[in-house]
Amino acid sequence: MTVSNHIRTFAITAAGLLASVLLAAAAQPLKIDFSNESVGAEPKSFLSVVGIWRIDTDGGNKVLVVDGRQWKEGQASAGIADKARALYRERYAEFLDRVQAYAYFPYVVAKDVDNFHNGEISVRFEGISGRIDQGAGILFNLKPNGDYLTVRANALENNLVLWKFEKGKRSSVKWIRDTLIGWRHCVVVEVHVTVGFGPQANAPGDGFGQHVF
Repeated sequence: MTVSNHIRTFAITAAGLLASVLLAAAAQPLKIDFSNESVGAEPKSFLSVVGIWRIDTDGGNKVLVVDGRQWKEGQASAGIADKARALYRERYAEFLDRVQAYAYFPYVVAKDVDNFHNGEISVRFEGISGRIDQGAGILFNLKPNGDYLTVRANALENNLVLWKFEKGKRSSVKWIRDTLIGWRHCVVVEVHVTVGFGPQANAPGDGFGQHVF
């Protein structure tokens, strides 16, 4: 499997709060925040693909929240057919079939990011509930057939995992265990032919993983 030089889009996966997203490619970083969003509504800057996502407030800041209490595994977001069409146009049916068959965890897809390559993606998150599992991460290299790569941080288990989802099967590629994941933490992915990932930006030492595809 290869990571393409031109990644169609990227997404956010989570079971908690997402405060901000940063894409740094070339000389023009793009920061996605929610200051202009409406509380209680679905986000305008992301397409909800799986799960129930809404804008909420936390300490006076607007944040993106996914509520796992109302979600059942295998349940796509409302209006998923129109969202799939917006993402992949004539190939939307292929993507829609895969999402509906393998909706393992909630995720949203950033809008208007058609050609991201050779850069860095970071997201800050906070786990707010969940006795068994609390996770968040970055899903990237999302393809029209539904295949993707994702880096997921688990705040309860203090680990990071690079997963791949290919032809309907999910498998782990690389684990980083016993790394400190704080309640308000940052996950970062550097996208090249080599994928580097870690619990915080600018920390390519302890707790930083790398994998070549």
